[in-house]
Amino acid sequence: MAALILHPPFTRLWAGQDAFAAVEALPGEIFRALEGRKTLRTEIDGHGYFVKIHRGVGWKEIAKNLISLRLPVLGAENEWRAITRLDALGVGTMRAVAYGMRGANPARRHSFLITEELTPTIDLEACCRDWPTTPPPPALKHALIRRVADMARRMHEGGVNHRDFYLCHFLLHTSPAPTPAALRLSLIDLHRAQVRTHTPRRWRDKDLAGLYFSAQEIGLTRRDFLRFIRVYFGHPLRTTLSREAALFAALERESVRLRARYLRKYAPTTAQNQK
Repeated sequence: MAALILHPPFTRLWAGQDAFAAVEALPGEIFRALEGRKTLRTEIDGHGYFVKIHRGVGWKEIAKNLISLRLPVLGAENEWRAITRLDALGVGTMRAVAYGMRGANPARRHSFLITEELTPTIDLEACCRDWPTTPPPPALKHALIRRVADMARRMHEGGVNHRDFYLCHFLLHTSPAPTPAALRLSLIDLHRAQVRTHTPRRWRDKDLAGLYFSAQEIGLTRRDFLRFIRVYFGHPLRTTLSREAALFAALERESVRLRARYLRKYAPTTAQNQK
């Protein structure tokens, strides 16, 4: 099993070379280095690129995921497929300039993905953090809500679920200064995304729960949430609120669960850092 797709500047840089050896030799700032996976930022001709290299997770990790009823991420193929599908659906995302995969053994498969750096940008979690005390212009807030809802709708209707669907994974492009009429958002961090013909309701609801949880502390009103619902479902509000009542109740429950998990995982670290 092998695949190799190169776009400029890598068609020129790696001409006549083993692309898998060349990607391992790329210099740059390492952002993440785990067993079997590395992420770094490199520069070529003054342009920034993010490089994700997968060297296989091993049979032990595959078995652990399957026992926990989770699909293991075996390499860069997930993200490559998700980027390709989102682009076809008209959902703003990263631009992939190089992708490679080789190896029949799923536990030792070697793969990589290189995407253009999205800059200048700010993620929506950081962008919206001060909204409770410093509200944005209503027109801009409403435009952002509609855009996120439209991206979520297109993604799910197109058979993609993200699995880490939080505000921090939406990047707002800041040049030129964002205006309601010219907003540009890009969805990132797709390595766990799943691509199918249709998105199962269970996975759609998990995405929506993650997004709802991450929007709890940014000062949104009930009308703001209704604005999202109107765009996402595309039906009259009365119809949607009646038809999806069970979903909205489940979102509240899941938000509480995610909040508790967040506090267990991060609150001790935060408290320690403040001492």
